[in-house]
Amino acid sequence: MRHLSRNSLITLTINLALTVGSASAQVQFEHIVIIDQENRTPDNLFGSNPTFEPGVDIQTYGVNSKGATVPFTSVALADCYDLGHSHLSFQKAYNNGKMNGSDKVAVTLAKGCVAGVNPQFRYVDNSTGIIQPYFDLAEQYGFANRMFQTNQGASFPSHLFLIAGTSAPSNDSDLFASENPKGVSTGCSSAPGTIVEMINPQGVYSSMYPCFSNSTLIDLLEGANLTWRYYAANSKTILTSPNAISSICQAQEVKGKLTCTGSEWANVILKPAQVLTDIGKCNLANVVWVTPTGQNSDHPVGNTGGGPAWVASIVNTIGNSSCGYWQNTAILITWDDWGGWYDHVPPYLIGQPNGWGESYVYGFRVPLLVVSAYTPAGYVSVNNHDFGSMLRFVETNFGLGLIGPGTWADSYADDLMEFFVSGTPRSFGAIPARFGAEHFINNTEPDTAPDDD
Repeated sequence: MRHLSRNSLITLTINLALTVGSASAQVQFEHIVIIDQENRTPDNLFGSNPTFEPGVDIQTYGVNSKGATVPFTSVALADCYDLGHSHLSFQKAYNNGKMNGSDKVAVTLAKGCVAGVNPQFRYVDNSTGIIQPYFDLAEQYGFANRMFQTNQGASFPSHLFLIAGTSAPSNDSDLFASENPKGVSTGCSSAPGTIVEMINPQGVYSSMYPCFSNSTLIDLLEGANLTWRYYAANSKTILTSPNAISSICQAQEVKGKLTCTGSEWANVILKPAQVLTDIGKCNLANVVWVTPTGQNSDHPVGNTGGGPAWVASIVNTIGNSSCGYWQNTAILITWDDWGGWYDHVPPYLIGQPNGWGESYVYGFRVPLLVVSAYTPAGYVSVNNHDFGSMLRFVETNFGLGLIGPGTWADSYADDLMEFFVSGTPRSFGAIPARFGAEHFINNTEPDTAPDDD
């Protein structure tokens, strides 16, 4: 495929079989922006207004391990406790399909914190309007009732699934990285002795160094001469998944420490707010992943409430772009894992019939918002999606084929095309938020990495 210029639409036409209303859609995009926030479920994030638009599936109560119904109470977006969201925490909450073990999920308290009763059964307080940008985005564009994280665990494997459709260490391995690495992990530049827990299809655990050689979507993009960027707070966080891929992070010793180097690593931008500058300068790559700083992450502990405004600033900068980005860009907004919060919808499938992922796929619901000039206002999807759907959308849009051996998440997922309808692009209306792009671009406070769990 030829290289795509910044200011021209791609010439690929995507013939869609999905129907929205009665019209089949044909949509073209030159840019796809994947925004990945932290640790929320739909019930938790949107529970303050569970009927905010027709068709949404939000519940404000849960069931605990004693069979009791537990009404949700409110919690601040930035709170003082964290819930377990490891693979073990998933197994406790899932409880062999009963979905009643969330009260068994561990609670970690910051110093002086009092979490109160039933801390797992909470919705985010929106009395000040702090998360209103998320409601506005869902109401003005697309919302998924059935978006699931692909994996059953925490951030390190989750972010690998978001670039590869797997957390396998190689294309021919049946293992998954199942947890976060122990100690400070920088992927292929980690200190010797750093390990990550792995799980096989039978549920047997092992461990290995957190540097993998599997294929990723990035390989397909580069093979098609398409550009990519991955924006992250720094290289020393498990959210920066390219650092765990040996073809991207070529580890070399610099001043006595291993460091990621290489031409591909240059596409990893260690300042999230740079994406706003790049959009403004008409320098948006064909596909970008945007991970937040800790302050803007929505992670319960460590965020300062900036996440909704941060996401809105990216959407607004694209929507108001003088580079034509609003007409040729699709924006996918999701959260990397469920964060330990109760959610009432069980995973739609555990493993695949051929055995792929049976010990580690699929996980709990996470929110998904889809934004574009071709997304019907207030469209609510009732179909099943997962991180593989986001990859499949990129693959379909650019005609790339599948990642790896054809048995990873992208192989089984839908392509999200139901969210896009051809025709005259909608005009853009800005999303009101506490801060604009300038706040994030000009911020002099040091970026913190999101809490590494």
